[in-house]
Amino acid sequence: MLDSLPYSIFKRKNRPFYMVSFKNEITGEYLPTISTKQATKSAALKTVLEWLRTGIPQRGNPVITLKMLTLRSLFRESELIQEDAVFFIEEMKHRHLIRSAVFTGTKQDRDFGQFLVDYWTWDESEYIAEKLRRDHSIHRTYARSQFLSVQKYWVQAFSGKTLGGLTRDDIEDFIKTFEPMQVSATRKNQILKAGLVPLKWAYKKRLIDDNIGAGLTMFSGEDAERAILTPEIAKSLFTQIWIDERARLANMLAMVTGMRAGEIQGLRVQDMGNDCIYVRHSWNYQDGLKPPENNKSRTVEVPFPYLIRELMDLASRNPHGCNMDSYIFWSKAMAEKPMENNLFIQALRDAIIKTGINEKEAVKFTFHGWRHYFTAYMKDKVCSAITICSLERSITVIEEKRAKSPVIRSWKSWGIQLSALVLFCIAGVGTTMTIPLPPSPL
Repeated sequence: MLDSLPYSIFKRKNRPFYMVSFKNEITGEYLPTISTKQATKSAALKTVLEWLRTGIPQRGNPVITLKMLTLRSLFRESELIQEDAVFFIEEMKHRHLIRSAVFTGTKQDRDFGQFLVDYWTWDESEYIAEKLRRDHSIHRTYARSQFLSVQKYWVQAFSGKTLGGLTRDDIEDFIKTFEPMQVSATRKNQILKAGLVPLKWAYKKRLIDDNIGAGLTMFSGEDAERAILTPEIAKSLFTQIWIDERARLANMLAMVTGMRAGEIQGLRVQDMGNDCIYVRHSWNYQDGLKPPENNKSRTVEVPFPYLIRELMDLASRNPHGCNMDSYIFWSKAMAEKPMENNLFIQALRDAIIKTGINEKEAVKFTFHGWRHYFTAYMKDKVCSAITICSLERSITVIEEKRAKSPVIRSWKSWGIQLSALVLFCIAGVGTTMTIPLPPSPL
């Protein structure tokens, strides 16, 4: 009769209170004993019956039913395999008790900080290797910049976190630490993307269950205004004596084409056309000679014949010799590398100071600012100059047919004059120059 009861009440020698052991409902074995805190058996029995009805108290936890106590006992004593664990985890996910879990030895069981470091390490990154295999553009300088951001900001903040154990709340809390930081919104977002981009990749590769970085509110706000030279200063700039002739030509080329510093460094003799430049490469210290941005070559019209001639003349003065593979903006130290782009900006700021601008203001101008200058002041004028050059080419064809015609010679002279003046009338600076049209050549 007593064996049929789901519990056993007893008192141990030298103990003031009665104890109870509940039976495992499945195996029939007794579970660990619990003190009823009652000194008489009748009071202990009353307590036990109340526990069966309302739940059994647990140290430091809410009360649980005998059924749940039985399940917990079975769980502790069972020899579980990974399939069992997967079943329990999926069931808890289904019941919305957990969002994710990390299994020992899986890809998710990986230190998050180390994952980020590996992701941006050029020779170890699966992501970079995949990009290169599929001919996507990625440069060592970009990877190095992201690597440094990860090391400085992300690794310490997520010390001890696994890739699979990371939550959206972790990322949100991390973003909050950037709110008081005295850097631009753009810089904050760059630092955040150093970690969010790898997380998105991990989600695509099914290394994590959720893209926890998606839809986050990034920082906004106006960056410091970019300093762009005025046409008047630009005109004065190129009348100064430059500390490096190569840098002068590099700055002039950037002004009239909007080319990037790396693209100018990567120019070789074989890239020069009669009235254009074939932008096939870019140069940086980490990668050397690489395809230009987005892996797309392009042709840049240069409707200033004398500038093309100056660039070719510069190439001919290469101390290491001149051939089709030689750099236009050669290095004095070695033949296999172009000049450093920091010389571009040093010479630019020196020339700016010579125009009368103080050093404090001069340092606000960057070589990249020429791209913005080109868009603001030069783009339309260069297009007009290209049209003029097309007219010159058309006139040349006509001249071949009617070479002795004085009218044709008059038109060709007019086209050459106007082409030469375009660069020096950068944005309509100074007095308006008028060149009267000659008689019609046709």
